[in-house]
Amino acid sequence: MDERVERSRLLYERALFDGDTGALAAADRELDAVEADLALARGRIIHGRFLQRRQEDPGLAREDPAELKSFERAAELYRARGDVRGEAGSLFWIGCFHQLVRRDNTTAIPVLQRSLQLAARAGDKATMSEALRHLGIADHAAGRLDAARQQLEESSRLRREIGLLPGVASNLVGLIYIAAAQGRHDDAMALVEEARAIAEASGAHVIMRHIEEARSQL
Repeated sequence: MDERVERSRLLYERALFDGDTGALAAADRELDAVEADLALARGRIIHGRFLQRRQEDPGLAREDPAELKSFERAAELYRARGDVRGEAGSLFWIGCFHQLVRRDNTTAIPVLQRSLQLAARAGDKATMSEALRHLGIADHAAGRLDAARQQLEESSRLRREIGLLPGVASNLVGLIYIAAAQGRHDDAMALVEEARAIAEASGAHVIMRHIEEARSQL
């Protein structure tokens, strides 16, 4: 059992047997934290299923209304608890949903920017790297190649710091396309080799396919 659920039970008993008037409110806060974590985790699983279906057959990928509701509920609960790190993570996923599922960068960008701000405040390098990556994707889609490169390079730097090497390889795929679009062919080829080495060492087979696809277009 999650220790927070167990604490809520003990707080209930304190209220019932000891007459502690603040115990039930404290129990609610414990359960709100559990609910926030569960909502975020549930939304991620739904999003992962969307990505799998899109990879298998783009025509099968459909929006699941439960995804956005899960992320928004998590953000609401984290915000109410004053959990900046949790709110930043939830906002990232809300932005990711708008960008990848609804293909709506206009809505996604300010949410991702807010996620980045809160993650920086909380010192959450993982969420910062995710927000930067997806802001880079938005810049790339809009033809802002220099900005996209800067965002992806900063995301990669953070991912290296925290040891998220498959994520570095994934970012390098985007940087390959940007280098090609800017006519930097030698840089693109160097990025291909670096990305291959990282993906192979990490066993990131899906990313390896993306690398080879990018290589085939150079």
